[in-house]
Amino acid sequence: MVRQAESSFDGASAERMRLDKWLWAARFFKTRQLAIEAINGGKVHLNGQRVKPGKEIGLDARLTITKDQYRWDVTVRALSKQRRPAAEAERLYEEDANSREQRQALVAQQREDREAGLQPDQRPTKRDRRLIHRFKRDAL
Repeated sequence: MVRQAESSFDGASAERMRLDKWLWAARFFKTRQLAIEAINGGKVHLNGQRVKPGKEIGLDARLTITKDQYRWDVTVRALSKQRRPAAEAERLYEEDANSREQRQALVAQQREDREAGLQPDQRPTKRDRRLIHRFKRDAL
């Protein structure tokens, strides 16, 4: 039986690694199960194509990751079988400048909307929901 090179992020890197494990180690998803669900749901693309969670990835692989309304276009720079602190996890990939700018613009827009009062600070109360339903019913 041929064994692949085992490693952690500290030194030598493994040549190949499962996509779901890498997404978990790079802290894109909190659990491997969430990573698997995202991959199966078409939220993760490898080199522009949908893949399965067990797909082996290597260095310089291009990933497009969509999570909620955010999108990352990253290139794999290192492989790690261990989940490390966020500062170390950021060294596992290199994000495109365009992707970073778009995501930061979206965050800034959401912040402005929240400050302008376009997004509620909390969920509607029971009384608020009744008023909303009454308004919608009367509008018809």
